[in-house]
Amino acid sequence: MYKFNEEQKFRQWWVGILMTGFAFVPLYGIYQQLIMGEPFGDKPMSNLVLFLFSFLTFGIITLFYSIQLKTEINKFELRFAFLPFYRRSIKWEDVESAKVISYVVLGYGVKFGSKYGTVFNIAGNKGLAIKLKNGKKLLIGTQKHIELSEAVKGILNEQSIEN
Repeated sequence: MYKFNEEQKFRQWWVGILMTGFAFVPLYGIYQQLIMGEPFGDKPMSNLVLFLFSFLTFGIITLFYSIQLKTEINKFELRFAFLPFYRRSIKWEDVESAKVISYVVLGYGVKFGSKYGTVFNIAGNKGLAIKLKNGKKLLIGTQKHIELSEAVKGILNEQSIEN
């Protein structure tokens, strides 16, 4: 029986540098204004607003690091989730075509309205392009394109033999 599981997270080196820089601003502001006693910036925030800004900044960083793309395939369905925002399950009987492809999409995350339909991508340029029988399209990025391709081909072959 063909199965596939994958979990992806944003772990590119440049993301770490960007998040470190993003976190540095409120930390430095707290250090300068609350520890050193000097106003932070030309128009300093109140201490309360500085704490709220810091809390919001670290909340956004935490949210960003919690984002993951999970893909699970078995002979009955394809389940994927772009956590913590979106989950979906698709029965193979609703799929017109599915194929692992190389693609070009600017940026990472969820993209709407591309030629691939809705794109869910964490890293790279390989993914499962799906066309549903209702005409909708979507693309799910993968870092395990060979394993995913073999699982999809095996499942689709089983489906065509059973029908």
